[in-house]
Order: sequence, then C-alpha cells, then structure tokens
Amino acid sequence: MTMKTNQTVEELKDLLPEDQIVTDDEALYDASADRYKKYPKSKNVLDVPKPLAIVYPHSPEEVKSLLMYCNENLINVIPRSGKTGTEGGLENWKQKTIVIDGSKMNDIIDIDTYNMQATVQSGVKLQTLEDELRKVGYTTGHSPQSKPVAQLGGLVATRSIGQFSTLYGAMEDMLVGLECVFPEGNISKIKNVPRRSGGPDIRHIALGNEGALCYITEVTVKIFKYTPENNEFHGYLIEDMETGISILREVMVNGYRPSVARCYSEEDARNHFGHFYEGKCVLIFMAEGAKGIVKATSEAIDEAVEKFQSGIIKQVDSSLIEDWFNNLNWDQSKIDAEIEEMVKHDKHDGFTTEISADWESVIKIYNNVMARVRNEFDRAEDLTMLGGHSSHSYLNGTNMYFVYNYEINCAPEDELLVYHHPIHQIIIEETLKQGGSMCHHHGIGKYRSEWTKEEHGSAYYMLEKLKEAFDPNGIMNHGTIFPQPNEVKKYIRG
Repeated sequence: MTMKTNQTVEELKDLLPEDQIVTDDEALYDASADRYKKYPKSKNVLDVPKPLAIVYPHSPEEVKSLLMYCNENLINVIPRSGKTGTEGGLENWKQKTIVIDGSKMNDIIDIDTYNMQATVQSGVKLQTLEDELRKVGYTTGHSPQSKPVAQLGGLVATRSIGQFSTLYGAMEDMLVGLECVFPEGNISKIKNVPRRSGGPDIRHIALGNEGALCYITEVTVKIFKYTPENNEFHGYLIEDMETGISILREVMVNGYRPSVARCYSEEDARNHFGHFYEGKCVLIFMAEGAKGIVKATSEAIDEAVEKFQSGIIKQVDSSLIEDWFNNLNWDQSKIDAEIEEMVKHDKHDGFTTEISADWESVIKIYNNVMARVRNEFDRAEDLTMLGGHSSHSYLNGTNMYFVYNYEINCAPEDELLVYHHPIHQIIIEETLKQGGSMCHHHGIGKYRSEWTKEEHGSAYYMLEKLKEAFDPNGIMNHGTIFPQPNEVKKYIRG
C-alpha cells in the first residue's frame, strides 16, 4: 500500500470497526468492475484501478459518517448492493475510491399484509424477502433473473424491472417510500403513502440514481396476493417478430395485463426454447392473479391470437412454457459457472442491450439493428447468436432486448472494444434515431454515459442540476450516468 492508501484505511478505522473494512487484494480486484467487463475480469486483465477498501456499514448513521468523510476528503464512492450490475455502474475510474457495500444492512423491518407493503434495509436479498412473503401468501411481484442474489437497494438504485412487470409494474410502480443518505450527511426519509400531490415526486431523486446522487439504506415496496394455482400459460410458434409485436399490442391496448408477454426472434428462441421452437419465432404469455382476472386475460389473449391467425404456425403445449419459467432465474452458481467457462474455454453467455420505444418504432429499430450489425460489424463472421425479444409491454409501446454472442478471437483485454461495444453502439444509435430510449431497465452505468445528453435532449439540464445540487464535490460514483468523455474513451476505445 502507498502512504496515502494506508492513511485512508487508518482513518476509516476511526469510523467503522476494523472487521467492517476489507482490503484483501482479491476482493478489491473483484470490486473494481462489474459484469460489463466479465470476460477481461475473469482473465485478470482489468485496466481499471482497484478501490482502496470495501466497507460494510451496519446502519444509515455509519453510511452518513462514511459519506461525510469521503466528501470532505474528495474520495470517490461506489455504492454497491447485490453486485449484479451489467453496465459498468460498479466499475472504478478513480485512484482514490472506496466501495460502500450495503449487504450487512439486511434486516426485514416489517411485512404489513393489511397495508400491503414491506419495509426492508437495502441489503436484503429479493429472494429472502420473497421467501418470507410467500410463507404468508404474498409476493413482491418483482422477479428479475437475478432475484436469488439481487438486493433491494441495488434494485431501486438501478430502476429495476422483473419478468412479471406487465402486470405488477417496474420498480417505480412498486416503490412506496425509501430512506437515503446524501454526501453532505443528510439522511432523508420519504414516508410511505399510496400517493400524494406534495410537489414533484421526490422518490425519483433516489430511484434510478445508480449511486451517483445518494446511498439508499431502506426501501418500502408494495406486496400482492400470491395465487400461483390460478396461473395459465400460453405459447405459440409464429412467422415473424412483426406478428408477435402486433399481438402484444392488441392485448395491451385492449386493457389486459398478463404478467408475462414476450416475443422471441428465431435465434433468441433457439437459445431459450431449442427443444420446441422449430426454427421459428416464439410468443408466450402468462395470465396471473385472481381467477376472474386470469380467465378474462386468457380469453383476451385467445382473441388477439385469432385476429392475427395468419402469422400463427401452431400452439405450444402450455406445460413447456411453465417449465421454462420455473427454471429461468440464475443464482450465484450460474454466475460461477459462466466465470469458469470464461477462464477455461474462452467463452461466455453473451451480452444484452435493452431499449424501449413506441409500438410503431420498436420493430423499425429491431430490423435496422439486425441489418446494420450483419452488414457493418467487421467481426460479423464471429457471431454465434444475434437476436432479440420483447419482454416488457405497456399501453403505448414495448421494450426490445437485443441478445448477442460471438467467438472471441482476440486478446481478453480487447474483447469489449472489438466485439461488444460496436454492437452496443449500433443498437443505441438506431434507438435514439427513432426516438426510443437507449436504456429500458439496466441503467446507463458508465458505458452508455457517452449518449446520456442525447438520451435526454433539452431535459439533460434537469439531470445536470440534480448532480450539482446533491453531489457538488462529485464524489458519488464518478463516471456513472453523467458523461466523462475522455475516460469512456480510455476504458473502452483503446
């Protein structure tokens, strides 16, 4: 350690017990980047600085002390809670950085089934809360693939979404209130009410801030009755993505909310439904909730499918769709298995870039991206998969997950520059060109920040002023959301 590093670590010991401070070299390396750089990270060739320490506060007051110390000493802070980030939001770009990990703040404070809400500390795993709720017949309704390892603080900070969002909503729909800490030491608690008209909705200062404005310490979310015995599954092989998007739109604009409504391209369907997709696109639904709601929703799905019958090839046995859902989530063992594949066999599970757009634009974006990647990407011959799926729909549009993988024929440290970033860039360019959003739910992180101003246009003024007001010294997660052009080029473009 350098003298300056030693001094910082020693001063941290005045704020926290020594066993809450980690300086182990392996842990610091792991904390220097997230899953955006999963391949070079697994190969031990990361090009970013390690943080000075990882600290594990046990209370909002300890978070306050840490943030005030860092603010006074201009030390960069990376808030961490769950470690499942995919867009570089947890990556370190500063020599003087500490990671504040919320996983030790892991108490379930209250499960209130009468008022239909649950309050937890930010380090509670979503799976842990879900397991406790299901014991008494309730659910959060939130089910991202990372559910077994994701923590509530991180889910709120990244404006997360789950697989059942078309019924239950995304995190902004589920969040009731929260507690967060700002760099100058203010602990702000937003009370739990069903709605209010008390000025702008201040939940949204913390919600989706990706650790660039504040540190979330407590979260209250809605809960719902859990009735899996009523679930009904629907699956179809279809001719093309246009047919699937048209059916999704028909169901949504008629006012129905299946918990799952998804349409997969041929290549993406091969990845998920290889045992029955027959080289075709796949459309799937799940109707969930009270019996009457499920019955009406299933009937609406049948009617929508009938309306576009010319694009339907065949119906799929519903048990195949149910089995797929029951095995969709990944846990730490899945993450570890992918790391092993990267280390031993120079391959990974691929990448995704998720966007959103209105109904009219989303299929244009999909088709334009497919054409550009196949015709312009200079390593197109290395692609082993290029496809997409829509998985979160709304009254006025839907999302599109672009999914891609490739043979890695370059040095590990060049992989993102050679493969991922050029594809990522095409997707973002085509989305913004059509007026869509470049980030549906994974957040901006650090590697979409070069397009943040274009994403927000004239409204970037509002975002910029939040940073100036709440983090005037710029110590919160440097490089995340807010553009740092020279540093993006340094760490991605060679």
